[in-house]
Amino acid sequence: MDDSRKRYLAIRAVNVYVRDQERSVRFFVDQLGFRLAYDVQVQSGVRWVAVAPPDGNTVLSLIAPQPATFEYKLIGRATQVVIFTDDVPATFREWNRRGVRFSQSPRLRRVNIEAPSAPGEEKSVWGGVSARFKDPDGNTFSLASFDAMTRAIEEQRRVETARLEAERRAARELEIAKQVQARLFPQTLPMLETLEYAGTCIQARQVGGDYYDFLNLGGRRLGLVVGDIAGKGIAAALLMANLQANLRSLCAIAVDDPRRFLQTVHRQFYENSTDNAYATLFFAEYCDSSRWLRYANCGHLCALLLRRDGRLERLTSTATVLGLLEEWDCSICEQQLHPGDTLALYTDGITESFNAHEEEFGEHRLTEALRKYRHMAPRDLLSAAVEEVQRFSAGEQYDDITMIVAKCKR
Repeated sequence: MDDSRKRYLAIRAVNVYVRDQERSVRFFVDQLGFRLAYDVQVQSGVRWVAVAPPDGNTVLSLIAPQPATFEYKLIGRATQVVIFTDDVPATFREWNRRGVRFSQSPRLRRVNIEAPSAPGEEKSVWGGVSARFKDPDGNTFSLASFDAMTRAIEEQRRVETARLEAERRAARELEIAKQVQARLFPQTLPMLETLEYAGTCIQARQVGGDYYDFLNLGGRRLGLVVGDIAGKGIAAALLMANLQANLRSLCAIAVDDPRRFLQTVHRQFYENSTDNAYATLFFAEYCDSSRWLRYANCGHLCALLLRRDGRLERLTSTATVLGLLEEWDCSICEQQLHPGDTLALYTDGITESFNAHEEEFGEHRLTEALRKYRHMAPRDLLSAAVEEVQRFSAGEQYDDITMIVAKCKR
């Protein structure tokens, strides 16, 4: 062992000898406002009970020794235990009302503790107030406050108050951000004759970087969007809002030229984000009359197209991620959908959810869930698939879970 390693040192307990542990516990807890630190039966059968002040770590072990022992003779003596407070007179009045017996009322003490180092300098003065009280067994304790200690307590209180206020403010701001972000997800679903669809986003934190949307492109065309911003928390949520705003404001040109539309979205996202910010995105345009699906996969996970006959097609990447490179382009691919086909778009919070054995849910389990629940309506299928993920990964959720399911009507 390295002897230079810093070792942990602390005072845990101070023994106080009493005749009746239960009576002493009631005195310290009910009259002094202490808390019961522990109350256990040790292997020898002896009861070990201790109390602690509300603002401290050291505890008082209340020991009931056997008569005729040396420890029994220590009952009713001065304990040398000093209990600190920031206001002795106020504590004295409060404890008096509760029936605590004081043998000495609060007294002011001031002592010169350091000689001046140069002529004309004043001595350093130690000042404080103290009082003495007794427990039901006559054990004597000191109640004291010192100038330096009081200043330290007040400073600690100011720091703690500021910390709590900052935490409350941050929690409130996060709650507002959560409510705002919830409104960014689609609130209405454009009606189509040949396609049913549903989407969900279950965030791991109050706010996150996953995004899904349904864009009304006009002319009985629907845009289906799933995106994932690199990073988590507020920063990712702000970038998600920026990407969503770009998509919604520019989607009018998607029908005529989806490639140019995505190039413009990339350009604005690139210019409005930091150098290392990027997003993966899957954008699909569905034509209600022809059942044609045009799509671009911008560095995102493969979309899964489960055909009515059970065949699985993976809609792989057609471009790199958005926002990372100044020069960017994409390819647009097409698929003909048929009645009974099911399309699933999702983020890695689905496939990378892991269980207690560090196994990922994976694309194969998602595919099995799609096959298993394919007879359901999209909203029910979506709920069933997400429940499968949550059962598989029953612990803490580490990433946002986002998914769109669309089914071509018969």
